[in-house]
Amino acid sequence: MVTRNESETIELGYRLGLLLKKGDFVALNGDLAGGKTTFTKGIGKALNVKSIVNSPTFTILKIHEGDMPLYHIDAYRLEGNEYDLGISEYEDEGVTVVEWPEYYQDFMPEEYINVNFEYIDDETRNITIEAHGDKYLDVIKEIEC
Repeated sequence: MVTRNESETIELGYRLGLLLKKGDFVALNGDLAGGKTTFTKGIGKALNVKSIVNSPTFTILKIHEGDMPLYHIDAYRLEGNEYDLGISEYEDEGVTVVEWPEYYQDFMPEEYINVNFEYIDDETRNITIEAHGDKYLDVIKEIEC
């Protein structure tokens, strides 16, 4: 799916967020400034998060309260480290979104939603949403409609 501005990227995240349930896991892949945090804002909007959703780069994990918690992880700074954020103990209570999941592989569930962001220009992104495992096939079908 191609989004042509920040509002469309937020809207796509919102559409996905409306389909998410407690315990769901979303991995966001893409370059810096690729739209990952903007997309997460849409997920937060769907979960009725009232706090500002921005990049958790320096804190690594931000927990946003809403209809259910949004656990927003920026794993970029975890590269080469084996930090256990302890989130696996309570991630079933909300939705977990991880930016830079390649640095979080040891802690990821077997099944998750994989979102790839391709930077086209300052405003345009090509966003691909895929199911990694059967659990999310219905979500992917719904979001493609």
